[in-house]
Amino acid sequence: MTAIIPKLPMRNKEITRKYYTLLGFEISQNDFQGYLMMKKDALEIHFFEFGDLLPKENYGQIYIRCTNINSIYETYKKARIEIHPAGHLTEKPWGQKEFSLLDPDHNLITFGQTLI
Repeated sequence: MTAIIPKLPMRNKEITRKYYTLLGFEISQNDFQGYLMMKKDALEIHFFEFGDLLPKENYGQIYIRCTNINSIYETYKKARIEIHPAGHLTEKPWGQKEFSLLDPDHNLITFGQTLI
């Protein structure tokens, strides 16, 4: 095995593409109807169209490990990307420094870096 690629629901492909582009992702492969693939560095996230998705009932989540969490957090704040109300940058008792975002479909994206 070489990689794991999360697949998250989306209601609108264009809105999802624009949001993840703000996070620094780009389209990774051909355009497919009802499906979107985005990449950043060695990461890849896929999205499938789910028109009946109720965002407040969506429990899609991913955890992205990183080595430069302070820089990523500041970059997103300067770009006015909304940080999850309960997800501002903090050190957690489980040895991680984390922050979280909610995408337009309420998929939770948590970024984490191991505390040294």
